Amino acid sequence: MFVSKSNKTPFYQLTYEVDGKKTTISTKAKNLYDANLFLINFQKRREEESKIKIKVIHLIDFMNEYSDYVMQTKSKSYVRSIKLSFKMLIEFSGNIPLVRLDLHTIDKFITHTFARTPRGASLYYRTLKAAFSKAVLWNYLSENPLKKIKAPKVSKAFPVFISETELQTILEKTKEEYLRSVFITAFYTGMRLGELVNMKWSWIDLNEKQITVQCSDTFTTKNKKGRIIPFNQSIRTLLADRIPKIFNITSDDFVFADSRGKKLNEDYVSKKFKTAVNTAKLSDKIHFHTLRHSFASLLIQRGVSLYVVKELLGHEALLTTQIYSHLQQQNLRDAVNLL
Repeated sequence: MFVSKSNKTPFYQLTYEVDGKKTTISTKAKNLYDANLFLINFQKRREEESKIKIKVIHLIDFMNEYSDYVMQTKSKSYVRSIKLSFKMLIEFSGNIPLVRLDLHTIDKFITHTFARTPRGASLYYRTLKAAFSKAVLWNYLSENPLKKIKAPKVSKAFPVFISETELQTILEKTKEEYLRSVFITAFYTGMRLGELVNMKWSWIDLNEKQITVQCSDTFTTKNKKGRIIPFNQSIRTLLADRIPKIFNITSDDFVFADSRGKKLNEDYVSKKFKTAVNTAKLSDKIHFHTLRHSFASLLIQRGVSLYVVKELLGHEALLTTQIYSHLQQQNLRDAVNLL
């Protein structure tokens, strides 16, 4: 372990070994004294980390433990993506101990997968990276190998959305009234499926015409934050009409429930929506999440700014909302054509 300087940067670089391979990081120091202080502190941290006893666990066992942990706060579809990612990794590397999963192996796995399915590689990268970060906290790994590998770049397709006419066609192919209500609410509020099936009457303010999405012990939003979603008069009417249909309603009752008054299952709602789409002979690319895209697309096509759409969708960064920017450009072209 030593510090050195090159012509490429004004900062001293620290060179050290990881698994027999030389690695270099910047000390952020321009003079040798500060660089050596960095080296001393870095060496102390490394020694402290080496004292932490790393537990040995095989990939399958870690997958099961991590899946059970995540299941408490994440959707079933996300848990399925975890199991799929680990299944593919295990097929590639074997059911090896987690500590033997070195940088070289995981890099080859992502590269091999990318050659076959770029989107699959991107999914596995994101899912496994989150899992390995938890493995570090649980002392199964000393560091996350995926943090040193760049995320696979995949081409971003424009989100699929439907029109109000297409929504009506889907509703006509849906027999259950409570499902039609879910579909309509998703289309006109942009709420995620998990938020809709967990929504309780305590979230609803009919006078202010707003929904306050709340996290609890049994439900957590995607970004682990609550948010306020205003709704229009048609959604107010829809929600108000549901109240008399529920016997002895309380604030803890779910707004949307099946014919027996039971909480809706996300997979069930998603599959019923897909069945209605197929029966209506619409595009196979349309899924339940398309309703959320449609809400955003409809707003932008009517002149609402990306920033406002960001707040309504509950995105943490404007960058996420910019997948709809191509629709905003069309609005600008339409405006210029009026001249």
